[in-house]
Amino acid sequence: MKKILFLYLITISVIACKKETPESATKDIIPFAELLDNYYEEGLKLNPLNATMAGDNRYNDQFPDILSPAYKANVKEYYESYKSQLSNYPDASLSDTEKLSKAILQWDCDINLEALTYKKDLMPIDQMWSPHLMFGQLASGASAQPFETVEDYRNWEKRVDQYLVWLSSAQKNMKQGMEEGYTLPKSLIKKVIPQMESMAKPDVTSHLFYTPIINFPESISEEDQKAITADYIAMIQNKVIPAYREIADFMTKEYMEAGRDSSGYSDLPNGSDYYDFAIKYYTTTTMTADKIHNLGLSEVARIRTEMEKIKDEVGFKGDLKAFFDYVRTNKELMPFSTPEEIIANFNEMHATIKPKVDELFSLQPKTPFEVRRTEAFRENSASAEYNPGSLDGTLPGIFYTPIPDASKYNVYSDESLFLHEAIPGHHFQISLTQESTELPQFRKTLWYSAYGEGWALYTESLGSELGLYTDPYQLFGMLGAEMHRAVRLVVDTGIHTKGWSREKAIAYCLDNEAESEAGIISEIERYMAMPGQALSYKIGQLKIRELRAKATEALGDKFDIREFHKEVLETGCIPLALLEDKINTWIASKK
Repeated sequence: MKKILFLYLITISVIACKKETPESATKDIIPFAELLDNYYEEGLKLNPLNATMAGDNRYNDQFPDILSPAYKANVKEYYESYKSQLSNYPDASLSDTEKLSKAILQWDCDINLEALTYKKDLMPIDQMWSPHLMFGQLASGASAQPFETVEDYRNWEKRVDQYLVWLSSAQKNMKQGMEEGYTLPKSLIKKVIPQMESMAKPDVTSHLFYTPIINFPESISEEDQKAITADYIAMIQNKVIPAYREIADFMTKEYMEAGRDSSGYSDLPNGSDYYDFAIKYYTTTTMTADKIHNLGLSEVARIRTEMEKIKDEVGFKGDLKAFFDYVRTNKELMPFSTPEEIIANFNEMHATIKPKVDELFSLQPKTPFEVRRTEAFRENSASAEYNPGSLDGTLPGIFYTPIPDASKYNVYSDESLFLHEAIPGHHFQISLTQESTELPQFRKTLWYSAYGEGWALYTESLGSELGLYTDPYQLFGMLGAEMHRAVRLVVDTGIHTKGWSREKAIAYCLDNEAESEAGIISEIERYMAMPGQALSYKIGQLKIRELRAKATEALGDKFDIREFHKEVLETGCIPLALLEDKINTWIASKK
């Protein structure tokens, strides 16, 4: 901040000496589009992994120590600088798209500056979200880090060296956290230790970081392969394994001893304030924890009532919890014997909805789309997911579904799953953002979970309008997916503001949804590790539903669902308050 103030005073001094008029002073202000481009480019330098994940290979040798004071100072200066520059661009001088970009940039700067005021980085490692997990994916050679040239292999060596600096800083931060009262719950530490132990095993040639050596491309000469192999063996043996061994031992012994028995952030210093911030960060709203908790309770009750109707419709005589077990184990809902049949079933869904999509969407992506089976090496632990197509259109958007055993594959929720992950869920939303010729680059890569996951969850409710959900079990699957997001509102706020234990949250989920116990345990521990994130899905869905209902009532015969969906989709991911402003403006214009 002092540096920015110093530069500001210099600028004022120079202007005073030159006695410039206000008009001449504005000559040094860059075009607004250039400001947005600079924000994006400088952001990639601060977050080189984001560049790699986007296919931008300029920073593939970098992994900054995001825990260091110097890095955090740079981040603070970055956001403060751009926030300050926004005052140079009055709304009257901007187009509607630019005004929205300005508001988004303002939000981005404010929320990230606020994040810097909390001490969450004293718990830098957890079982689900922290950098060591993404780094392992990159190390496998099967993710975004390329291993096609000698330079690629050398870039990875440099990146590993910097990553190990971060790993050392993480341990230092955890030790500081132990002194200040910031530690993970013991139940989460137990899940992290095996992740570290697996990387500390002494067999170099079976190590995950050795995988790129096994998969040399033919374009790399034998001489280069030998040199790289020797260097990678030394890197793994002398650097990687010892670093993981050190942190595994630390977490097994002294960190486990210091671990919390409690589950929620309310037991941490300033933890309640952090949770309020996390709600704002992930939901992009100013809702309180109590309001969200009560909303969750009402949604759970509403969805249970709908589930009871389907239970009665199919003639099941037991209670709802017994019906959950029945649906999970019903062999009639496991009709396939080969993966190809399952993929074909998804393609049939796609064919079913195609004629109806035009009735709901005037704005549709050009990016092609495919359904594929999740690759064998990861499908045992993977969930269904959507991978975006490439910006140039050469790679399709892909809906991946894991099929470890086709004979045990239960189809009861597949229609809602397809709508959410594929069409018109993530494929429409992400592809349209990438294809936009109006949005600046920084908005094409933004992700606000309340909007992105809220949209995908909203699209699950469009099944009947798109010709699906004719089978009561598929409709139950949709309700089950919605229930899964509704219970999150209850248990996430329960854990972090109402003293709920891990066990109480698990029991609540088992009583109200058809997920397996193992899946529910993993989910609850996810909420413990990342407070607030799981709230975003339902909050976003309910806001889009609310805006649709508002527009329907206000416009009457003038309401066009195709136009409404266009208004929601054309701007890409934005905070919900900005989406609401946009829809309100659209409603007023239609009147």
